[in-house]
Amino acid sequence: MRTTDRLYLRPFRDEDLPAWADLNTDPEVMRYLGGKPLTRAETDEIASAVNSRYEADGTGFLAIERRSDGAFLGAAGLTHESWHPDDLDLGWRLARQYWGHGYATEAAASWLTCAFTDLDLPRVLSSTETANTKSAAVMQRLGMTFDHEALLEEASETFAAVIYSITQQTWKS
Repeated sequence: MRTTDRLYLRPFRDEDLPAWADLNTDPEVMRYLGGKPLTRAETDEIASAVNSRYEADGTGFLAIERRSDGAFLGAAGLTHESWHPDDLDLGWRLARQYWGHGYATEAAASWLTCAFTDLDLPRVLSSTETANTKSAAVMQRLGMTFDHEALLEEASETFAAVIYSITQQTWKS
């Protein structure tokens, strides 16, 4: 588990699964994540896979819990993505009611600390659909810079994306 001033970043618990499923069926949340809602079975499978990955190597898309009241906000973390297999991808997904409060930036910053101190990675990437300017703004707040554009594929769907990056050297300075 990782902690920040306001958040716990931890493996998923059974009690998170209904809120995680609700988040993944919200059309606004899913707008830049393939555009279609996920089923409860798919969201449960993601949570289980996340927990297994975290146990195996300390990376993954962990649940975000607000420390003040235990509210489940969403998930964030470092993931292995097929479109750039030599790097870890930093990402986040929050329920809409928690947007605009700095939670994504706070959680992602904690994961950058993990990437560059615990894992000693040379760089981290972050990807989003080109039209997702709010996620790109989070990347910029983290000190990430535009790296390149790409056509990425996930679940047989191709989408135009922007890729941001930050190196360990830049993060340390």
